Amino acid sequence: MMNLSRSVALISLFLLPLLTFSFSVDNPTDRRVLVLLDDLSLKSSHSIFFNTLKSRGFDLDFKLAEDSKLALQRYGQYLYDGLIIFAPSTERFGGSLDSKSIAEFVDSGRDLILSADTSASDLIRGIALECGVDFDEDSSAMVIDHSSFSVSDVDGDHTLIATDDLVESHAILGKTKIEAPVLFRGVAHSLNPTNNLVLKVLSASPSAYSANPSSKLSSPPQLTGSAISLVSVMQARNNARFVISGSLQLFSNRLLRSSVQKAGSPNKYEKSGNEQFVTELSKWVFHERGHLKAGSLVHHRVGETDEPAIYRIKDDLEFSVEILEWSGKSWEPYVADDMQVQFYMMSPYVLKTLSTDKKGLFHTSFKVPDVYGVFQFKVEYEKLGYTTLSLSKQIPVRPYRHNEYERFIPTAYPYYGACFTTMAGFFVFSFVYLYHK
Repeated sequence: MMNLSRSVALISLFLLPLLTFSFSVDNPTDRRVLVLLDDLSLKSSHSIFFNTLKSRGFDLDFKLAEDSKLALQRYGQYLYDGLIIFAPSTERFGGSLDSKSIAEFVDSGRDLILSADTSASDLIRGIALECGVDFDEDSSAMVIDHSSFSVSDVDGDHTLIATDDLVESHAILGKTKIEAPVLFRGVAHSLNPTNNLVLKVLSASPSAYSANPSSKLSSPPQLTGSAISLVSVMQARNNARFVISGSLQLFSNRLLRSSVQKAGSPNKYEKSGNEQFVTELSKWVFHERGHLKAGSLVHHRVGETDEPAIYRIKDDLEFSVEILEWSGKSWEPYVADDMQVQFYMMSPYVLKTLSTDKKGLFHTSFKVPDVYGVFQFKVEYEKLGYTTLSLSKQIPVRPYRHNEYERFIPTAYPYYGACFTTMAGFFVFSFVYLYHK
């Protein structure tokens, strides 16, 4: 019996790497995603969104949020590389899953999509708060907008918002503009002003406010206008990505297929912008877009190809680095004009903008400063929607050796002239003094 147990344990250890879809630098989208639902009917009511993920190669594992066998890792290895939580009313996760384990999951560099609605529990609100997002404290409140609502809102309470206030970022929402308004029905949230990593991607109009639509206002609402965020994203310092939505219906087949006409606008669209919006957003959060990879930092003296172990002050050097971007299927050259390199010792002595050959190679050349010590080549790149790059390479810089100085210094020519003039004058004076009668 003991031998059998050992055999099972050994087989599990050998099979675990095959069952675990860990994040791959060479193929960032070859990943397995855990989808937590509070009702399995969401698999059919939100099937369009899930099918777009499956069509792009994601392996979705659907489970009830209260499943007693829930676990994110086994034998110290994570079983998933992404997590989708479509269980807003869940008060407590099953198995070994809790808010702490989700925080550790994210701290390990993995990604999260969290969606809430008016039934959002304290557990879901707490997870969102950890990400810098604070849902409206009033559990009965919804976003109401009497100016930017959908004319198809049959309830007449103007809670079906039609908004086109999207973040302007090709990295997050793609290069193809979302023409049709996005439909939203759900709860408002605000962003923590001390968290500079969280960002609105879908905002409410200035006329929106958060309140209970079934009762009259007795006091001014806490969240109004531009302070309301409908969908927010965050990229952590370890490049883990989050999407937090105040509407579960945002991802539903009903809103993805619905026609839309914004109040006060003559334009009617056969299909809302929801499908394009959630598809592009999911591409970003799961690193199908905006994911950068850097090669090694290459440097050498001008006219040489080998990397030296040490530079001398005032050497002319060339620096280059290759940057690639994942397109969802393959690595392609990244093109930008805002990447810089620092030649750094305590503070940057040289700061140069890198030129690009449009093939992913960024390069520049400069002269080593007239200061010796231990320097670093540093590339720190932070751009909206893109993974952060932090590259460095250390190199010492030495002064001139005693036999490397110039024999005659041009700036000293006046002193050389004065010296020889004095010598010539003394010779003429001596000659005249000795032989003059």
